[in-house]
Formats: sequence, C-alpha cells, structure tokens
Amino acid sequence: MDKHKRPKITSGRTYKVTTGCGSIYITPCYDGDTLIEVFATLGKAGGCAHCQLEAITRSISLGLKYRIPADEYIRQLRGIRCPSAALDSGKEILSCPDAIVKVLGGEFDSESSNDNPSKVS
Repeated sequence: MDKHKRPKITSGRTYKVTTGCGSIYITPCYDGDTLIEVFATLGKAGGCAHCQLEAITRSISLGLKYRIPADEYIRQLRGIRCPSAALDSGKEILSCPDAIVKVLGGEFDSESSNDNPSKVS
C-alpha cells in the first residue's frame, strides 16, 4: 500500500464548532480534491482532551494518506458521546470526534462565513 506524499502546500478551511468542551477548530486539508489530513485544536490549551484530540486527528491523517476513505472514519466516529453534548447551528454535537466527522462529512459546508460566525476563513 502506497502512502500519499504530502505536498509542501495544501489547501483547507478551518471550521469553528461548539462542543461540550468549548470551541474546537477543525481544518481538513486537501491536495487538489483529495482529503489528506485533518487538524483540530480546542480553544483552551493543554490537558488530556487536547492530547486525545491530537491523537485522533493524527490517526485519521495517517489513514487518509494510505487512502482509507473518509467515510470509514465518519461511520466509526459519528455518534460517539461525551458527557457534555452541545448545539452548533442547530446540529447536536455529541463529542469532539463527532464534531470532526460532521465537518468531514460536509454537514457545515452549506453555511457561508457571512451567515455563520462558526466558520473561520
């Protein structure tokens, strides 16, 4: 299995999503039309939640570079629930992993940055 070589420059858009842990900033990055990596950061720095978030996005990114379809991650991580769910733009966000796959699944793409303060350009 060949690993997708990461180019020097990728393109992406950062989404701000409200979770029970606070705001999470999720950036899917593309090489052309191919999703190749995902970054996510919690609005608050440090802590166990930040470490877990980094581990999840590194794992997703590694799999994407080996061409595992994003749909596989979406199916596995959607609906994971933490004790503090939240609402963002009328969507129930059950956890940070749930927020990541909702962004990857395009659930926030129909909202323009002018209509929704949650989209960060």
